[in-house]
Amino acid sequence: MMRLPVFRYLAPKSSAEAVRMLSTEGPTAAVVAGGTDLYPNMKRRQVSVRTLVSLRRLAALRGAQAGPDGAWRIGAGTSLMALERDRRLAAERPALHAAVKSISTPVLRTMGTIGGNVLLDTRCNYYDQNFEWRRAVNHCLKCTGDTCWTAPGSDRCWAVNSSDSVPVLIAMGAVARLEGPAGVREVPVESLYRDDGIAWLTKAKDELLTELVLPPPDGWRSHYGKLRRRGTFDFPVLGVATALRLDGDRVAEARIVLNGVGSAPLRAKEAEAFVVGKRVDAETAKQAGELAFKPAKPLDNTDFENAWRKKMVKVYVRDGLLAAARA
Repeated sequence: MMRLPVFRYLAPKSSAEAVRMLSTEGPTAAVVAGGTDLYPNMKRRQVSVRTLVSLRRLAALRGAQAGPDGAWRIGAGTSLMALERDRRLAAERPALHAAVKSISTPVLRTMGTIGGNVLLDTRCNYYDQNFEWRRAVNHCLKCTGDTCWTAPGSDRCWAVNSSDSVPVLIAMGAVARLEGPAGVREVPVESLYRDDGIAWLTKAKDELLTELVLPPPDGWRSHYGKLRRRGTFDFPVLGVATALRLDGDRVAEARIVLNGVGSAPLRAKEAEAFVVGKRVDAETAKQAGELAFKPAKPLDNTDFENAWRKKMVKVYVRDGLLAAARA
């Protein structure tokens, strides 16, 4: 049985107090909300955490509200199950609802939060093992070792971003609200990520994600597709979010976001530009899939053969565009 290491547990009563605690405790402190990813990582000794700053008492971080203009404000501490059960979210933002509903299992969605999924640790076949397994191969670059076993000749870590909510939030143009020692700032969700398996977030260690803001739909329609071995529980080995704003029967704007194929979400910008001004028919969607195929570079770091995962980009982008156009 894997056991948690010894740690201090702090329970702030406000987000400002949580930020002060994070600043005081330093780099060995971590925020915990649902803990569905952090606790297993601590048990496997993948992260060294001496102090946990819990968000359990921060009711202000929970809840989702839609404004009269269709904009949404979602507290980072809102459980995934609460979002899954939100009928208005399902009706107005079906792609985000589908992404949330696809995460893990009902038990873990009851505990896990949307903020935790947005900030989800990167992972790969070599990192996501118990301590004894990792010690047998002399660990990996992401955790105390000096080799990335996905690409042994590389000087960087290729662990993968496997969040389901992130590509949809980016496609929707969502904004993250961060609270830190210097105050509050708002940044596009897209800018939260670096293409680096170890330092995958631009958020500072002493900043707290408090809220996600979804702008009014303004004619945008979207879709989320997820590739995984099983129909439940598994992380995506490819996630594709497609969003379109139509002018009549032609595309005025497009966003195509891939995840599970790199350390950061990937915008397929050439494919986006290609569909603008066109009707989304079978041939246009197929050609866009071919263009999205080019920048996707999955490696041997998750389930399935990586060359096949790359081929699936064509299929999921094609189908996602057709589905978004019909939404």
